[in-house]
Amino acid sequence: MAAPVTQVTVTHDEMANAIRVLAMDAVEKAKSGHPGLPMGAADLATVLFTKVLKYDAAATDWPDRDRFVLSAGHGSMLLYALLYLTGEKSMTIAELQRFRQLGSITPGHPEYRHTPGVETTTGPLGQGLATAVGMALAERMLNAQFGTIVDHHTYVIASDGDLMEGISQEAIAIAGHLRLNRLIVFHDENHISIDGPLSLADSVDQVKRFQACNWNAVRIDGHDQAAILRAIRKAQKSEKPSLIACKTTIGFGMPTRAGTSKAHSDAPGAEEIAGTRRNLNWPYEPFVIPEPILAAWRKAGKRGRGRRKAWLSALQLLPTGEREEFERRLRGDLPASFSEVVTDLKRKLAEDSTLIATRKASQGVLEVLAKAVPELVTGSADLTPSNNTKVAATPEIGPSSYAGRYIHWGVREHGMAAAVNGIALHGGFIPSGASFLTFSDYCRPALRLAALMGIRAIEVFTHDSIGLGEDGPTHQPVEHLAALRAIPNLLVFRPADQTETLECWQLALEAKTSPSILALTRQNLPPIRHAFTSENLSAAGAYEVAPAEGGPAQVSIFASGSEVSLALDARNLLAARGIAARVVSVPCMDLFLAQDHDTRQKIIGGAPIRIGVEAAVRQGWDAIIGEDGIFIGMTGFGASAPYLDLYKHFKITPEAVAEAAVRRRNG
Repeated sequence: MAAPVTQVTVTHDEMANAIRVLAMDAVEKAKSGHPGLPMGAADLATVLFTKVLKYDAAATDWPDRDRFVLSAGHGSMLLYALLYLTGEKSMTIAELQRFRQLGSITPGHPEYRHTPGVETTTGPLGQGLATAVGMALAERMLNAQFGTIVDHHTYVIASDGDLMEGISQEAIAIAGHLRLNRLIVFHDENHISIDGPLSLADSVDQVKRFQACNWNAVRIDGHDQAAILRAIRKAQKSEKPSLIACKTTIGFGMPTRAGTSKAHSDAPGAEEIAGTRRNLNWPYEPFVIPEPILAAWRKAGKRGRGRRKAWLSALQLLPTGEREEFERRLRGDLPASFSEVVTDLKRKLAEDSTLIATRKASQGVLEVLAKAVPELVTGSADLTPSNNTKVAATPEIGPSSYAGRYIHWGVREHGMAAAVNGIALHGGFIPSGASFLTFSDYCRPALRLAALMGIRAIEVFTHDSIGLGEDGPTHQPVEHLAALRAIPNLLVFRPADQTETLECWQLALEAKTSPSILALTRQNLPPIRHAFTSENLSAAGAYEVAPAEGGPAQVSIFASGSEVSLALDARNLLAARGIAARVVSVPCMDLFLAQDHDTRQKIIGGAPIRIGVEAAVRQGWDAIIGEDGIFIGMTGFGASAPYLDLYKHFKITPEAVAEAAVRRRNG
């Protein structure tokens, strides 16, 4: 008779300690990293992943999984350890041993698309929390449209540092106002920062702060598993978002560094590691997880498998049309009719000679595209009448109704941009925020992360130059186009008329792996395109809008946005003086520079005189006009005056362009 199998009972502490030692060992091997947070937050992470979180480690992209965001991205080994322990197949011990090394899937901070199971790129503090607000909002919106096939929570671990960043206030105010009750945030409240005790710089009672923002908020012992679980179950029943402030010890288990800033980001060293192993009663070698403990974790990783299979069955029971629409939107594919809708609208615009601001042209485009693309969600940071992003097809979203498609973000540009990222990451929507171009400075960290992650997030920035006029230099962007174009994988569009505005919206909606910005004018502009073509000419980033007449081009004038019509007027002035000039519109410098060398050279042409015209600084234009090229634009800040007076004052006029060409020609 075979001997009976002995059942080994694995304790919560042993499971939590597995996280702690993996984090400690990986940091020690890399000689860099942040062991403190993973060791301190291991208890709450263990409760969450073994008893609460709805997920299946074999399908980390299951659409109805709970989202887990490690906003405190410096504690990345917490997430990597969890992915390994629960059974994410690509996260091996070998990858943990390559922590922070070139080519590994265990970089210093979690990166979306780079590591399976990572919901969003985090590291810049506050970004993960604010992005999670967008995820939680997307869940409620998709649930309002498709019902209980969408039914999950968003969980966040945020550090003291996350909650000190200004973006956190914008984020929690948005979530509290919208009553996003599926959002549950754990505050890893260890009261330690890099400089030392948190009391050196901060004395905010975070529980009271969150309560003031319409959240439920409690404080518990972050090492008491029963208290953690009780708090989560209560939060799951709340009608508000919830904060669970977990008082923890940073570097839990370390003999000399626990509870100190030394635990935050220093490699522990052999002596400290040996002492930690004794304190945790962990006699095993580095990176070794005993089979019973690993088996308990792997079992936890399969907890959601049955729920996922039941969800797949429920999905098949949806009416065919509804299921296909749901699946299309999750894939990120545009409706089959999209191209036809664009073509029809472009044909109408070719016959329209109206002078119109591109912000208003964008509204006209949205009136059509929002009907054709039901997943398109728009919004504004309290500039709805100015940004023109609200149309009939985008009813408002509010605390009691998530079925709309327009979000009032309030004066919270940074929180808006991060939440837009979260909506895009969640899936099912193509989100767009809006503000003035000068306030893109407030959005920049979130814009940069959108580009790094390669997500389809769109921002509409109107009032794009000195052309906004009387509000003056505080509101007149001059360096912003150059600064935004400097961000890799961010498409910055500056259309010149209605047709280009449509083309730029089309390109932004089609760009699955790049975020986009539409920089739009306040002032009216004439049409620069009069003949219909189904081809999207803006797709090359630049194209000849008016050829030279009367002989080979002696001058090539390159311009974007509102300055294209100005360049066309300059071309006419030069023609009157017997100088053949051509005009090239540059609606997206990023797309142009991405073309191959031969394509770029064909568009640039062979004219000996090149002139760039943009009501902004020169930076970036030398790639087109060359170092010796002439630039007509801004060299400093703007001024307060009617916009026509400003263009004359700063010498951004057809006459100035023509005179510059003549001077260069005459040598």
